[in-house]
Amino acid sequence: MPAPHNPFKAALKEGNIQMGCWLGLADPYLAEVSAHAGFDWLLIDGEHAPNDLRSIIAQMQVIAAGKSHAVVRPVIGETWMIKQLLDAGAQTLLVPMVEGAEQARELVAAVTYPPHGVRGVGSALARASGFAGIPDYLTTARDEICLLVQVENRKGIAALDDILNVEGVDGVFIGPSDLAADMGHIGNPGHPDVEIAVLDAMNKIVASNKAGGILTLQPGMQKKCLELGATFVATAVDVTLFAAAIRKSAQEAQSLRNGFP
Repeated sequence: MPAPHNPFKAALKEGNIQMGCWLGLADPYLAEVSAHAGFDWLLIDGEHAPNDLRSIIAQMQVIAAGKSHAVVRPVIGETWMIKQLLDAGAQTLLVPMVEGAEQARELVAAVTYPPHGVRGVGSALARASGFAGIPDYLTTARDEICLLVQVENRKGIAALDDILNVEGVDGVFIGPSDLAADMGHIGNPGHPDVEIAVLDAMNKIVASNKAGGILTLQPGMQKKCLELGATFVATAVDVTLFAAAIRKSAQEAQSLRNGFP
């Protein structure tokens, strides 16, 4: 029996657009709600959200019961972090702050068992192998792991062509917010210069036959990236959705109260 099929990786390979949402509230109950909302993929954020390994596992477990695919973003692309997340059952990783081809090659090695990589062999203890219930896990796991790298500063943009030539990288995700900050436009990812840089990068990614991805809350930018051929696009963040809704509700409540003595 081989490793579980990764439908997200297959969809990207076939060029089927996958629409996603960012999960930063770090709560399995809310992740479960999101898993039944209709998104193709949900990003469990370990970089900027208050997640640890156990909270990430809990969210992966409830997402698995829905129709969305769990993508996990580690704090950083350290081999030991990647090893833990893969053993915990993550099949798709989005690694932040990738700045060059050598770093990308190290990430490929981190998701690959020896002799071709450096992933530690501990599958007997791992949720990923069904706790040793998948006999062929060690020989088939790499086929179902989807490695996405995040390019989000000028150094990464300058090295993009080299990164795209690294075999084993399935897709490249552009991070507009960090890129905007690095370009001198912090807090303004919609700046024309940033938009030009993002769209130019997306063109290169698509032309390389790797999957291109982005998180943007701007409908116009979402459409432009999709028109260029982006295949995994996140259009919402649970934190901002909840914050906007609860603030609106509070404002309505206060307005209602103000109509009374």
